[in-house]
Amino acid sequence: MRTGSLLAVCLLHGLLPTRDATGVTAIDKRAVDGPVKVHPLGLTGDLQASRKHHGGESKALYAYSQDDADYWSGELGRDIPPGLFGENLRLAGMDATAALIGERWRIGADVELEVTCPRTPCRNFQQRMGVPNFQRRFAEAARVGTYLRVRRRGSITAGDTVEVVTAPSHGVSVRDVFLGLNDDQAAALQASRAAGEITLSPEILKALRTLAARTARSTEALPAGL
Repeated sequence: MRTGSLLAVCLLHGLLPTRDATGVTAIDKRAVDGPVKVHPLGLTGDLQASRKHHGGESKALYAYSQDDADYWSGELGRDIPPGLFGENLRLAGMDATAALIGERWRIGADVELEVTCPRTPCRNFQQRMGVPNFQRRFAEAARVGTYLRVRRRGSITAGDTVEVVTAPSHGVSVRDVFLGLNDDQAAALQASRAAGEITLSPEILKALRTLAARTARSTEALPAGL
């Protein structure tokens, strides 16, 4: 199985004002020293201002890869320190966006996490970066990282090993979901779920329903006899 390392654990540094209905964002994360406890809704000492979009059990943690941070550092001509993108976990040696839906990771001795769904860039992320069209650029690059569900709680600290302990057979990655599932990928996820191999998050189930509805509309639009 694949392994990597945990470069940094990042917690809320301070709430920032926004122009949306929530009024604040918790995107400002900074790396911290020492062990941090992991629980079903994330990390002790962290916060999501809007759990509708960035929290809850299926989005308890957000992981981003150092290779992708290095890519953006080159694109933007600036450092991308851990936490700048709002991530809780900065990883080395692992491509978070290439992780398979339902894949499970062990971090350190105790913590087990499950890959759930991609991050979708929002206006607060755009505001945070202060780069024109960054929301669009981030989406087009499809280097989005992954949200994670906590399957087993414990403590983690920078320097811990990150190990993939189970990988489902369906072959559908976080990047595939972000770019838009096709019918074969959707069928593979559904089969894996039916076999008890994975549990699909509400976000993935919504994507599957959207695809099914679009496919049904396309079928209805075909001329009779085809």
